[in-house]
Amino acid sequence: MTDRLGTLYLVPAPLDFHCNTQVALDWVLPLHTMEVAAGLSHWVCENAKSARALLKRIDAQRPLGTVLQAQTIVELPREVHKKGDHGTPWYAKALLQAALQGHDIGLLSEAGMPAVADPGSSLVRAAHDLGLAVVPLVGPCSLVLALAASGLNGQSFAFVGYVSQDSTQRNQHLVTLEKLALQTGQTQILIETPYRNAAVLAALLSNLKDNTRLAVCSGLTLPQMQIQSLRVADWKRLNPSLDKHTPVVFAFGP
Repeated sequence: MTDRLGTLYLVPAPLDFHCNTQVALDWVLPLHTMEVAAGLSHWVCENAKSARALLKRIDAQRPLGTVLQAQTIVELPREVHKKGDHGTPWYAKALLQAALQGHDIGLLSEAGMPAVADPGSSLVRAAHDLGLAVVPLVGPCSLVLALAASGLNGQSFAFVGYVSQDSTQRNQHLVTLEKLALQTGQTQILIETPYRNAAVLAALLSNLKDNTRLAVCSGLTLPQMQIQSLRVADWKRLNPSLDKHTPVVFAFGP
């Protein structure tokens, strides 16, 4: 083992993963983020294919220090995807062995900031347990962008993740969340797989009170970005529809 320990870098990815068009990388990633990423040769990621695709895009902006074919890219176990991986499960420390040998490691999700509404928190926790430095790099995070643009309470908010696909359970959950929001002023933020966007929006409009404010933030940072924040009663008059391929962040509160 070397005397120098590696650093775990949290590398944000553009939010165009699910979209047919890509944004220019320098629109959404600062030069420093791309320079650090270009200098890494060890990665833990959500999906190896999308990780390689992003590294190719970075290479076009800042040449990689290690050719892509020689990079070490390891996927997080599928069991942690979208199920939450807080804690320090068996595999987390094993994935950081390169850092104990002095290599810096990048943690990468398919879109946005790793470990925020995406897997990776177990790796971050394990890095702290091993005494490794953890450095988050600057880049897009859809939850923060949506909250800032919503006009809702940015001093107290909660990300509640995905709501149930079962309509009865989903409706009950939304009513409970709204009650909390109205009692405390806390903004509630949720997301869904794009092809279920329409169902979630319909459930929100059916279950939230007319005076509750609902923000629908679609395609954040993308050319087709749309952000609207209206009272539920106003949304109902608009009869809105959502594209089933574009990621959406929903936020609501008083």
